[in-house]
Amino acid sequence: MNTAFDLSDPEKSLAMARKRILLLSGARLIMFFLMGIVLVVGIAEAHWIALVFIPLSGVFVWLILQFNQQKDIEHFYLAVKEIAQARTRRKERQLTEFDGGEVFIDPGHPFSSDLDLFGNHSLFQLIDHTVSRGGSRKLASWMQWPLSPGQAQQKQEALTELSRKKKFLVVFEALGKAFLKQEKSKHLFYQWLNSKVNWKQAFLLPMVFGPIAGMSLLIAVLFGYISAAYISLYILISLGLLSVVFSPLLKAMKAMPNDHDLKTFQAWAALLEAEHFDHPILEAYQKPVKNHGFLASNALKQLESLTFLIQNRTNLMYLIFNVFFWTDFYVFYRLTSWKEKVGKNMQLWEENFESWEALVSLAAFIEEEDLVYPAQWSNENILRMKAVKHPLIKPEECIANDFSLGETQQVVLLTGSNMSGKTTFMRTVGINMVLAGMGVPPFARFFQSGPFQLYTSMRNTDSLGESVSSFYAELARIKGLLDQAAKGVPLFYLLDEILKGTNTADRIMGSEALIHQLVQTASRGIISTHDIELSGLERKLPSLVNYSFHHDIQQDEIVFDYTIKPGPCPNFNAQKLMELMGIKIK
Repeated sequence: MNTAFDLSDPEKSLAMARKRILLLSGARLIMFFLMGIVLVVGIAEAHWIALVFIPLSGVFVWLILQFNQQKDIEHFYLAVKEIAQARTRRKERQLTEFDGGEVFIDPGHPFSSDLDLFGNHSLFQLIDHTVSRGGSRKLASWMQWPLSPGQAQQKQEALTELSRKKKFLVVFEALGKAFLKQEKSKHLFYQWLNSKVNWKQAFLLPMVFGPIAGMSLLIAVLFGYISAAYISLYILISLGLLSVVFSPLLKAMKAMPNDHDLKTFQAWAALLEAEHFDHPILEAYQKPVKNHGFLASNALKQLESLTFLIQNRTNLMYLIFNVFFWTDFYVFYRLTSWKEKVGKNMQLWEENFESWEALVSLAAFIEEEDLVYPAQWSNENILRMKAVKHPLIKPEECIANDFSLGETQQVVLLTGSNMSGKTTFMRTVGINMVLAGMGVPPFARFFQSGPFQLYTSMRNTDSLGESVSSFYAELARIKGLLDQAAKGVPLFYLLDEILKGTNTADRIMGSEALIHQLVQTASRGIISTHDIELSGLERKLPSLVNYSFHHDIQQDEIVFDYTIKPGPCPNFNAQKLMELMGIKIK
């Protein structure tokens, strides 16, 4: 399929394609009736006229191909419109209609369940531009397992280059949305590729002789040289010969991929082959489609046409041609040749396209959100952010914050009243660390991080099925943190309202003990709490620093500025909230 699309005016291009579809549909119908007339007249009266049926059949097939091509163009521009509408919804953070990637939710993961990476109103919904199951799995894996600082830096440079190729990003996604509708598993196909197909040299004889014999027979019968009874004998001979290749072709027919999948792969390959990339990472991902001594787009186009022939072997027109010209031998020969020459590359291409889906998703996200301030990496255990925002909050409504954790600071004790923004801020820090680990510039004017591994304990819920309370679940998360920290892993942890499932005295005692353990390790992090008593640890532990979120009460209304401030929180609002809800406190 031609990938030289004009995106300057999709509506105009769509209208033109629909006009051509209407014209080709009419021409196809006229040609069909003309073929019928020629065939009837040729058989009933002037036999030589029946020979005109063959070139007319060629014209009819050409009209079908042209019609299908214009339908593909129509589907493409409809996909472009869909992409534009999705972009608007993402800008408004209206994410309900997008796939949340719920299948990738893993409660045991070090951080993904706490940071809204998947599910309703999630980062996955904001980032995901993939169209295949494999592509979404690839993207999810990149979100869950960040790269090392060096790799993240390299990938960030590659994604920045890719994000500037706006037309490429739209065309790549639109091709997938246009054709990859009902994805079919290719498990049987890869099994068939690894199996032995018995093509025999003796099959060359009927492959070459069949068209000659069939044409000679038809001419001889039409011009009265031999009796029409010979056609019946010829058909019997044909059926006997064709039965030799019936079984392997039937097996291949059952294993062939969906023609829409192949159309998408072929178009993606052609698009990638025509594009120029400078960064080595992008060149490496481009290499599989063009560095085998042949172009992947040509090989995939051949497979697409073969799949079309194999899956339409029961079509009436194919059956007629097959009986007279022994077409199956030619199809079997081409299929065997394709399998031997390029079949081994098919799975590599599919995996490569999945990676490109994930790359396009991240690059499109960078372009849509105008992320122009790259993450910087340090060998020191520091974390510095300026004007950092949460990506899932509307940009115009989100309050930016500055945050800094120096080399000598290990624990940020975060206090503040209810609903003041503590948890949202911690998720802001965490989700931007995830973005940086994927090679995506964070939502901040400045971001610098040491070589941390992220670990969170924020959403610990009970499980009736496992008879686990939320308090026990939190303790299990904390144990995992301590185990990793004891190994010397440079962790950055986010612990939200620690030990909230127990009484105040035990909570304060346990929290203080946990903080003393953590400062003995190489880990760093933020701990939020309502226990203002813990803020006094700053005098005992030089590596602990207090930060807080405040509120103000104006005319029986609690007002928040959602801005982080140094020092512990001077007041809390639980009592006022209860009063506003009708609880009379004496």
